[in-house]
Amino acid sequence: MNLTETPDFVTWPETHYVFVEKTGSIPTIAPLTWQELHRYLPQLEVSVTGFLSLYKMNPQVYRAGAAVAAEPAHLPGGLRYERFPGGRYARFSLTGPHADLPRATRRVSEIVMEGKLKPTGGYHIERYVNYRNTPEDRPLTEILFPVV
Repeated sequence: MNLTETPDFVTWPETHYVFVEKTGSIPTIAPLTWQELHRYLPQLEVSVTGFLSLYKMNPQVYRAGAAVAAEPAHLPGGLRYERFPGGRYARFSLTGPHADLPRATRRVSEIVMEGKLKPTGGYHIERYVNYRNTPEDRPLTEILFPVV
């Protein structure tokens, strides 16, 4: 697994975000949540600027979503919208298949706790940097944990 284990610290900007949200075991619900999101995206009337998931571990809440250029006037199907406030995050990078994400996220959680970082309890972010047209073994995913 090709994971950076030393975080850099970033301020995530306020983001227009459309998403599908599900609760339950994240490894089980994540693929279903993405399938539902992609079913509705072609009907969205604003430009997609990137893809990211927001999630919490306790209770397990998972949002598959897209950053968009502006607040949509109309939301198709089961899509929801919010203006995600952003904040300060410890950022780690994973280069490799999305199948490595559960293991990478566990390792990042360990690093955050070992490093005496103070998580805020907000949403964690997975930003899929090169989501489209990327060989399966080369995607770049940023894993961001909210910290004080």
